[in-house]
Amino acid sequence: MSQEETYTITELAREFGITPRAIRFYEDEGLLAPTRSGRNRIYAKRDRTRLRLILRGKRLGLSLAEIGELLGMYDGVRNSTQQLSRFLSVLAERRRAIEQQREDIIAVLGEIGMLEKQCRELLAENPEGAAEARAELVARLREGS
Repeated sequence: MSQEETYTITELAREFGITPRAIRFYEDEGLLAPTRSGRNRIYAKRDRTRLRLILRGKRLGLSLAEIGELLGMYDGVRNSTQQLSRFLSVLAERRRAIEQQREDIIAVLGEIGMLEKQCRELLAENPEGAAEARAELVARLREGS
């Protein structure tokens, strides 16, 4: 009978490029549940897979609650209609949030560009150019409102 491969907290931390403290945090949040041998944590293949999924969820910007919900579904029947539908819903929500952030970033970068132009014109002692840059910024801010 072959024994299932196990991992220490240090091995998992090294493999995934995170700190042992982060792994303990995921345990405290109920996302991981290693077995114990005295004071030592023993992680099974299942824990390693869950950690990989947690980190993937974090990279996607999911909350720990969303990750926990998805992990809970993962523990049940895999690839069920309910699980896949919920995952699609979470992904669509995340996509909308990121697209909004992208729009916000583009707007802020445009404002920064106009402020830089205004500053350069003032430094060049070109009040007409500075006034033009300021008017452009004010017009853009009004459009955004």
